[in-house]
Amino acid sequence: MTTDSLPRTTRIPEKPSVDGLEEKWEQVWREEATYSFDREKALAGGREGIWSVDTPPPTASGALHIGHVFGYTEADCLARYRRMTGHEVFYPIGWDDNGLPTERRVQNYYGVRGDATLPYDAAFTPPQEGGEGKSAKAADQVPVSRRNFIELCDVLTVRDEVTFEETFRRLGLSVDWDISYRTIDDRSRAVSQAFFLRNLARDEAYQAEAPGLWDVTFQTAVAQAELEARDYPGAYHRVAFHRAGGEPVHIETTRPELLPACVALIAHPDDERYQGLFGTIVTSPIFGVELPVLAHPAAEMDKGAGIAMCCTFGDLTDVQWWRELKLPTRSVITRDGRIQRDVPEWVTSEAGRALFSEMAGKTTFSARTAVVDAIRESGDLDGEPKATQRKANFFEKGDKPLEIVTSRQWYIRNGGRDETVREQMLERGRELAFHPSYMRSRYENWVGGLNGDWLVSRQRFFGVPIPVWYPVDEHGETDWEHPIVPDESALPVDPVAEAPAGYEEAQRGEPGGFVGDADIMDTWATSSLTPQIAGGWLDDPELFAAVFPMDQRPQGHDIIRTWLFATVVRAHFEHGSLPWRNATVNGWILDPDRKKMSKSKGNATTPIDMLKEHGTDGVRYWAAAARLGTDTALDTSQMKVGRRLAIKLLNASRFALGFGAVDGVVEPAGSLADLAAQVTEPLDRSVLATLADVVDKATAAYDAMDYTRALEVTESFFWSFCDDYLELVKDRAYGGRDESASISPEASASARATLRVSLDVVLRLLAPVLVFATEEVWSWFHERTGRDGSVHRAAWPTRAELGAGVDGDLAVLAAVGAALAGVRKAKSEAKVGMRAEVTSLVIAGPSAALEAVRSAEADLSAAGHLGAVSYAEADAVEVRDAVIVPPPPRG
Repeated sequence: MTTDSLPRTTRIPEKPSVDGLEEKWEQVWREEATYSFDREKALAGGREGIWSVDTPPPTASGALHIGHVFGYTEADCLARYRRMTGHEVFYPIGWDDNGLPTERRVQNYYGVRGDATLPYDAAFTPPQEGGEGKSAKAADQVPVSRRNFIELCDVLTVRDEVTFEETFRRLGLSVDWDISYRTIDDRSRAVSQAFFLRNLARDEAYQAEAPGLWDVTFQTAVAQAELEARDYPGAYHRVAFHRAGGEPVHIETTRPELLPACVALIAHPDDERYQGLFGTIVTSPIFGVELPVLAHPAAEMDKGAGIAMCCTFGDLTDVQWWRELKLPTRSVITRDGRIQRDVPEWVTSEAGRALFSEMAGKTTFSARTAVVDAIRESGDLDGEPKATQRKANFFEKGDKPLEIVTSRQWYIRNGGRDETVREQMLERGRELAFHPSYMRSRYENWVGGLNGDWLVSRQRFFGVPIPVWYPVDEHGETDWEHPIVPDESALPVDPVAEAPAGYEEAQRGEPGGFVGDADIMDTWATSSLTPQIAGGWLDDPELFAAVFPMDQRPQGHDIIRTWLFATVVRAHFEHGSLPWRNATVNGWILDPDRKKMSKSKGNATTPIDMLKEHGTDGVRYWAAAARLGTDTALDTSQMKVGRRLAIKLLNASRFALGFGAVDGVVEPAGSLADLAAQVTEPLDRSVLATLADVVDKATAAYDAMDYTRALEVTESFFWSFCDDYLELVKDRAYGGRDESASISPEASASARATLRVSLDVVLRLLAPVLVFATEEVWSWFHERTGRDGSVHRAAWPTRAELGAGVDGDLAVLAAVGAALAGVRKAKSEAKVGMRAEVTSLVIAGPSAALEAVRSAEADLSAAGHLGAVSYAEADAVEVRDAVIVPPPPRG
């Protein structure tokens, strides 16, 4: 489509309005491909002419919330600036649509749950549509096959992503919509699987059967980065363990249901109370299992009785003790969070076996009640339980405390158990430019606190499959130690649905055949590869070489430990480099209770109505007014300020352009040289000098990723420009059109040129934030001067464009503005309107300031309706002895 068919040419309206600008200009940008990445130009220009952004892919599970608007606006401001500085901006858009949030939404929306044991039903129809927000129990959901469930996930995520795109377009994001990906699409799955296979080949990925955190609701392993510590109600139980010929040993526990899983009692080696017990044997109450008393420095002397039971497994400390002290495994909690049904062989006492039979199959809560009743009756409970709030680990998206169960999982090395890798990850963090810089400490604290490698396998359905199979020996046993891997050319693969090369599907599960790995990868294992996915690592090496490492990673501070760190790990292993040069880290949006807004917490605000109510530019202004890294309250009053600024920009621009062109000057597109050359008056030159200073400060701020500072200095200038300069030069600008006026044509031309130059520069300075209002006014320039194209493709302003005006005296504008403020104050105190005549007054101030006022006295007199002006020395500019003529009474 040609630009002739688009509504870019716009006559200046009589009453400008911000309403409707989003629909108007979003359509123009879409049809003109305003933000498209010019690949040919980019590759010809070389790496330094490209600015590549690793755009966060939002989780496609319902609706966007205002936090997305906040973070994406901040990133977009920086990308827009780079585009205006001449970079070809590689700015893709992605959707993170695999993983647990999507599965949970599908379960609630359709009323189903996946069941890998069921066959595929091609005619399946879900029992409901639109169960959003329901907390449906698994028992109420219809079980469907793995394939049916994945198909429903795919349908719903695509539907959600259409809505997401509409919101982002309304927000004015300058992404290239032709460069998009889904983390579940073929390219993403191939990239993710290829990376995994390369990690495996280099021994950076490995499989192990070990105790790990397990979510009993979602039936999946959970990584350290996904933990959330929460208060959880419990009670301390003082329980007696017995020793031969001695007093019982009392421990305090909040989990008495784990008594049959106890493998030792442990105290600190320096605890004098238990020196005589170390190395002895005690017997557990009721269950009668003999246990050693051991020493370990992780025991807390000041917690409870100072001696604790080690169970397999109650918490991560139990895992540490079990591993380091080489204790036996006596697990009793199964993957569904219930006590196992078979009485374990190590429980031999009659009372213990009877109690365990009573506990079998119960939830941990019900089993706890049974154990407490039994030890109370036996006399092994010392006093009654004491209520407490204990800290428990939760999956960040889960509702029940995590258990620790033993399972076979896949891991990627990240420095959690290897000091060499850990130091390499810390060094990568030191190489990366964090904005703000203090966010580096969060990265370093996370890496320094790792206690295990990255667990990447998940026991779910909608995700990227682990791309391996395992041989089955002649006895029907799976050989976990020798996985069968595909060739990269075959990727992506689904081992559950496809046979490996050299095998037939009929050999699945048969002796001498194979089994496919049924697990999928953690969603971060794929989204940690967004630079490679978007940049074409596997299938477009020419593009990848041009955009990688990327220039900017925008993201929230809460996922430094997950998305940022995981991406660094993957790039380090595969490319030996960082994935990007800069990380711009935004804060959270807080609700009125100062809590983070999020969909999972149910306190998030849907942005589309807010964008419509306050206008996109108003909402973008609110987001851009918040500095990187700073948590910000949802503040509609700030949005209203932004809306007023956009409206003021329209009205002031209409006013400034209404004076007409400068006589004898043709205003060529993209050049202000001829106009700036017409600026001769001291006040006008002072405006351009002040504006040049603003350009310098805004440019330096954007170069430092500080869009907020750039907005502050530009907005401050603009309001002063509107409040003071427009009023001061109005008569002079008009006078150039009136042959009877005493104002010279040169003075009038100077005013008009200054207005148009200033407006041109201010539009470009505000363009990254007020994207719609600036584009609208820019189109008025097109109508009046022949200027073509989008303001968002215009060059970023420079000091050089302002010509000799940059040498103007900054003090003139400040002094004359202060004098005008004094005149206004005098009229306000006299309770008369601003058009009232002042027959005489004294302007006092320092001599240099008075000289500046004298140079623009004619403008000041016209704006303030002044008569005789005299001057006096003072420390600061002020107006004295004003004689004001009240306006005549009406009628």
